[in-house]
Amino acid sequence: MRNLFLSLLATLILFSCSDDDETTTVSPKLIVKLVVDSDQVRLGNNGSPAEIPAGNAAQNPIFNSISAHYLEFAQNSNTLLGNGAVLYQAAETTAGGENAIDFEKSNVVAPGDIFIEIPLKNITPGSYEWVRLSLSYQNYDVEFYFNDIPFTGTVASFVGFNNYITQYTVKNEQVTVNENKPQGYWGFETVTGVLTGQAPEGATTVPNPLFATSPIPQGSCVVTGNFDSNLVITGQETNDIMVTLSLSINKSFEWIDANGNGKWDVEPNAGENIVDMGLRGLVPSYQ
Repeated sequence: MRNLFLSLLATLILFSCSDDDETTTVSPKLIVKLVVDSDQVRLGNNGSPAEIPAGNAAQNPIFNSISAHYLEFAQNSNTLLGNGAVLYQAAETTAGGENAIDFEKSNVVAPGDIFIEIPLKNITPGSYEWVRLSLSYQNYDVEFYFNDIPFTGTVASFVGFNNYITQYTVKNEQVTVNENKPQGYWGFETVTGVLTGQAPEGATTVPNPLFATSPIPQGSCVVTGNFDSNLVITGQETNDIMVTLSLSINKSFEWIDANGNGKWDVEPNAGENIVDMGLRGLVPSYQ
């Protein structure tokens, strides 16, 4: 009897485990990747193609990592910022005084890696034409010249509306801040150490083709772009949806070209200050 009881108990446990396995389902997700493209059209703030202003020069940076602060899908061109499906908003803090992005808690990834995953069941069903993405941080390599000799340096670029930074690493060296830094703050690491600076207020380009019907706040970095065909979420999906957000870095690193040679000269008193580190357009796609 004892052996029979144990045999029946084992059978019940086996069937119980099998039933659990069979009823376990994986919820499909929205998977978002950030990529950069130096061949993508270079846009200005109003979403139209933009040339490099006279007296400036620019180059395509080589990206190491990137982060965003906010992601929203908008139904149409009249959907105001915040009235679409807000999918992601990174941590903020008042530790530095005014409200700011908490850089320490930012999700920093390499271009092409998965940035976020969201269960599709958590997204309001609808037909979405536009994407709004607020960039916050970029890390990339650029070419510079010293005594007309070319070198490569690394830039840590903070383009969020306001950034509370405890510390950050540019390439090898760590910089301690412990305060808020406005949009356009940067650290630049070369063989001789790290220089820090600030781009002019309001100089960071933020392309928004919907500026006439759906403006964005001054000083934000909400880049806007539209799908070729609307992304429709029904709430009944059984498979993941992959969304790729392609960001234009076409001559996105811009400086004052004081001597007109098209090179970024960093000698003392050269006067070739960084003026713009904004992304130059957003092209979203899905599959």
